[in-house]
Amino acid sequence: MRIARIAQPTGMSFAVLEGEGPGATAAEIEGHPFAQIKFTGQRWALDDVRLLAPILPSKVVCVGRNYADHAAELGNEVPKEPLIFLKPSTSVIGPSEAVRLPAVSDQVEHEAELAVVIGLHGARGLDREAAKGAIFGYTCANDVTARDLQQQDVQFTRAKGFDSFCPIGPWIETSPEVDMADAEVRCEVNGEVRQLGSTKDMVFDPAAIVAYVSQVMTLLPGDVVLTGTPAGVGPLQAGETVSVSIAGIGTLSNKVVPSE
Repeated sequence: MRIARIAQPTGMSFAVLEGEGPGATAAEIEGHPFAQIKFTGQRWALDDVRLLAPILPSKVVCVGRNYADHAAELGNEVPKEPLIFLKPSTSVIGPSEAVRLPAVSDQVEHEAELAVVIGLHGARGLDREAAKGAIFGYTCANDVTARDLQQQDVQFTRAKGFDSFCPIGPWIETSPEVDMADAEVRCEVNGEVRQLGSTKDMVFDPAAIVAYVSQVMTLLPGDVVLTGTPAGVGPLQAGETVSVSIAGIGTLSNKVVPSE
C-alpha cells in the first residue's frame, strides 16, 4: 500500500494511492495512517493533487558510513556500531520542493538513502526482532550535506541541518511483499547516474538500526530513520534536478536552487 500526504482542493490529508499512470487516484483516509485505514469516500485523480512530504516526523535519525564503499570514498573506517546523528524536522521537504543551497557552503552534495518510517507503537528499548514490527513502511530520502562544513565542523549538525536538506517521499510503501533486503538505490542528477547501490550492502540493516537507536532515544510514530548512502556522493549545483529512486518504492525528485 502506498500512503501519501497530499494537498487537495479542500486542504491537506493522508491518502492511499491507487492505480498507476493516467488513471491513478488518491483515496482520502481519516486521520493518520498508522492505525486501521478508514476511507472517507473522497477520491481525486492523482494529477489533481500535490504530493507533500509523506510524513512530518518529530525527528530524523540518520546513520553514517553504513555502506563500506561510501565510508572508503570519504577516507573513513566502517564503524563497529551504527554511527547516528540527527537532522531537524525543519529540514524535511517533499517531492518537487526545492533544495536550497546555503550561501555559507561551496560544496553541497547528494546522498541517496532508504528511509524507514516508524509505526503506531513507536520504538523504545527494542531488540532486532521487535524492531521489525516497529517499522511502518519505507520511503526515499536524500541526506543533503554541506560537505565542506561537515569537514570543518567535525560533528554533523550544521552540515546536515539546513532547511530543505532532507527531501523525503514521494510516498510511504507499507506492503510486506516489498523486499528491502536487496533493493537498488539510485541517484541521478539531470538524468546522469551518480549513485547506484543495493541495500544488501548495508553494514547494519534497517531492523538492526531501529533496535540500536531505540536503546538511545524513543522513536515516536512517524519518526524517520535514514539508513545510509552508497558510494558516489557528489556536488549539487543550482538549476539541477536530483532524483533518488529505490526499487519497490518509487522516485523522489527535487530541483536545486540558490539560497534566497
